[in-house]
Formats: sequence, C-alpha cells, structure tokens
Amino acid sequence: MILGVVSDTHNRISNVEKIIDIFNSNKVDYVIHTGDITRADTLDRFSRLNSKLIAVLGNNDLEELGLKETSEIHNFILETPPFVTVLEGKKIAIFHEPDGINEFITKNSSIDYIFHGHTHRYREEEEEGIMIFNPGESAGMLKGKNAVGLIDLKESTIKRIFF
Repeated sequence: MILGVVSDTHNRISNVEKIIDIFNSNKVDYVIHTGDITRADTLDRFSRLNSKLIAVLGNNDLEELGLKETSEIHNFILETPPFVTVLEGKKIAIFHEPDGINEFITKNSSIDYIFHGHTHRYREEEEEGIMIFNPGESAGMLKGKNAVGLIDLKESTIKRIFF
C-alpha cells in the first residue's frame, strides 16, 4: 500500500492540481493531508484523486466554513488532530502541529508512523521506533522546492517528490 503525504496546501490551487497529478500518476492508495487546506473549494479539488483522502484540520482550517460538509460530500475523512488510523496493519497518527508529539509517543508506543505539517520544513526521523515524517513545503512559489511524500507501507520506505 502506497500513501501520499502532503501538508499545508494553503489554498495554492496551482500546486494542489500538481499534487493531485503526482499522487494519481504514482497510484497511491490513500492521501494523508496533515492540515491547513484553508478553504472548502480547495478541499473540493481533491475529489479528482484516484484514492481515498484522510485529512486533519490545521490551525488555518479551524474557522473555515464548509470543510466538514465538503469532506462529507466526497467521503473524505476529516478529523481533529491527532487522528489515529490503521492502514495495512500499520498504526498511523496524523498531527498538524508537531507540538505534543513527544508526549503522545510516551503514551502510545504502538504507533508505527507519525505524520505532521505546520512547519513547512522537511522532517524524517525515527524516535523510539516511530517514524516521524513531514514532507515539507507544498504551497511555496519556488518551482522545484515544493514536495510531497510517498510512503510504501509494505517496504517501509519514504520518498519525496519535488515539483
């Protein structure tokens, strides 16, 4: 099973379209969005995905009207972080802000992956046997500096794709 991981799209529609194309061309099974989608019409664009979408709310999503309704229309999962799910036998926690991850780890040692966003900075590190990943910037204006992640749960590999 292949996961696509993206964060902080911040209503940058041109990048969202590229992100969707990347995930569709890589035949991901699920897309994990770690928050800061920002607007309902941006979330609606993700209906073009050929996969399922799991997202958490970011700090810029908390007051946006229509996100929950749009997610229901498209059968997206949209939750308040941290949200924990199991995919391909791997337990995954999805955060927006990294604050609280260390405390979460001390209480939840059975987690395999933690995905987060918010910082717009790449992070790939293992803590206490848990892989923590943030693909980094995805809403920037500099071509080739934006990134999304591909996670192969079966092979336990992580790859970044720049656009």
